[in-house]
Amino acid sequence: MQIDERDTMAAKDPVMKPKYASRRSVQTLEDGGNDGEMRPVVECRTRFATYCRGGSRLVACFVIVLVFATGLLVPNLQAQVLARSPDSSQHPVKAIQDTETLAQRNARMAWWREARLGMFIHWGLYAIPAGTWNGKRVDPTYHSSHSPFQSEQGEWIMNVAKIPVADYKKLATQFNPTQFNADAWVSMAKASGVKYIVITAKHHDGFAMFKSDANKFNVVDATPFKRDPLKELAIACHKQGIKLGFYYSQDQDWTAPGGSAWGGHWNNAQEGEFATYMHTKVIPQLKELLTNYQSEDAPVDIWFDTPTNMTPELASEIVTLLNKYPHLIWNSRMGGGYQGDYFTPEQHIPPQGLSGRDWETCQPINDTWGYKSYDTNFKSSKTLLQNLIDIVSKGGNYLLNVGPDATGVIPQPEQDRLLAIGKWLKVNGEAIYGSGPGPFTVEHGSFESTPYMATQKGDSGLPEWVPAWDWRATAKAGKVYISIFQWPRAAFTLPAMQAKVSKAYMLADSKHTPLKVLQNANGVTVTLPATAPDPIASVLVLQTRPQNP
Repeated sequence: MQIDERDTMAAKDPVMKPKYASRRSVQTLEDGGNDGEMRPVVECRTRFATYCRGGSRLVACFVIVLVFATGLLVPNLQAQVLARSPDSSQHPVKAIQDTETLAQRNARMAWWREARLGMFIHWGLYAIPAGTWNGKRVDPTYHSSHSPFQSEQGEWIMNVAKIPVADYKKLATQFNPTQFNADAWVSMAKASGVKYIVITAKHHDGFAMFKSDANKFNVVDATPFKRDPLKELAIACHKQGIKLGFYYSQDQDWTAPGGSAWGGHWNNAQEGEFATYMHTKVIPQLKELLTNYQSEDAPVDIWFDTPTNMTPELASEIVTLLNKYPHLIWNSRMGGGYQGDYFTPEQHIPPQGLSGRDWETCQPINDTWGYKSYDTNFKSSKTLLQNLIDIVSKGGNYLLNVGPDATGVIPQPEQDRLLAIGKWLKVNGEAIYGSGPGPFTVEHGSFESTPYMATQKGDSGLPEWVPAWDWRATAKAGKVYISIFQWPRAAFTLPAMQAKVSKAYMLADSKHTPLKVLQNANGVTVTLPATAPDPIASVLVLQTRPQNP
């Protein structure tokens, strides 16, 4: 995970370059946490600032203004269409996204749009040093040439500390996660309401968390563990009905000769031809992942990352392989001009969503993706749950990350927060699964809305978006769901809506006791119960029917 898409992605993915900064686009300020909790998690700087910083391979910094739709959003998920890349006609090999019909696309994306909540897993050799190298904590200023991002000390430790390849590879002899239990991981995810899992098959350190005949630097051949965690997860996911996808770092590889490295190589063992690396490691390993773990539940998603040296010609070789699996979806980070199926705003929630595009916000539960022993800055269950609701109300998915330790255990604070989300979803999941944006044009926030905020700027110096955490609306055919964060002391009034409200009730009320509703041209007013059914988010259901002509 991290740092930049650069080059091709900088020009192709407007999601990575919002037109404004967002101080709380990922909610953090209402939880009374420590100073780390009070900071914006990444704001919109996540990619924007990265593109605009200098770098040995950075050719240009593109600023693309993305105009978010603020008109009426019709809650029809089947109508979502990924806009075609403007230069898709120039692709050396046509991707499935270039040739499929709308009906075919909707069928291929149906499970993903229904799921809404996924679990990201960053796990690898970096869990052994856990943020410390040679007795010293590795922070973003450890090496002066490295850019100051706070979440790079976990899975990025090799790059940040400039660890020689031979020294890093020795970590494999220590990797023996005997407490790893695939069934327990998947059971926890399922109890949390998660519908799909994406795990790091190979991160930027080049270590494969699966049996690979293409390269012996893998968990079966190079460690005393001698087991294939991905194979075990695939079996567990299939057994429990959870979809499984694989993260694969196709461009950066710090231990394979020729692999890319953010900031440039620092060890002679890294030198080589990028094309050779692609042909001898990347494509063979992708073939292994797509053939050795096949079932109806896996792999359903390939999560690429940080394209740096990827050319259209080399990318087209990957596309040729991906096209053999018509059910497969993949994200916008492969590079070479291919946009994939969905965009990936990292640690950022687009304030008005991305109309007409599929997108997924990914975020760690604490501050790092890979395990770091001293990162205890866990976001609250309230923050994470309200983020989920906010994202779905704007048409996106939420991919929440956990970082297991070197023994194979997911930290208990991360499990606790996921299970709290699952407890809420068990009662209110109808408002999330298969739902999309509601019928209102309320923006739920403003630019620098208070005198204090008017003095605040994001890293880029652009105006900051300040969300209002009051309520959000999601919808599906015949129903609108209002998740209320701040319980009103009087009647609750919504903006006017075109559909006629035929009944209102609280989703947590198993009897669906009707609530008093007054609807007119000025809005919809509902008389709510005296107390909120849920301390974080109480869901009001509006059953609707079309207005008479």
